[in-house]
Amino acid sequence: MTNSELLEKNSQKRTKCIVYTRVMGYHRPVESFNIGKKGEHKQRVKFTESKTDL
Repeated sequence: MTNSELLEKNSQKRTKCIVYTRVMGYHRPVESFNIGKKGEHKQRVKFTESKTDL
C-alpha cells in the first residue's frame, strides 16, 4: 500500500497537530508565527541528546 492510499484510507482518523516552540522563555504555537518566522523555524537544526551512562 502506498503512502497516498494509507492517507486516504485513514483520513477520517486524522487530526490537526499543533506544534509549539519555546521563544524567549515561553511556549508559543508555530502556526501563529508570521511568514518570515515560520521560514526561520523550518531552517533550525534539531538535535537529539545522546544518553551516556555515568
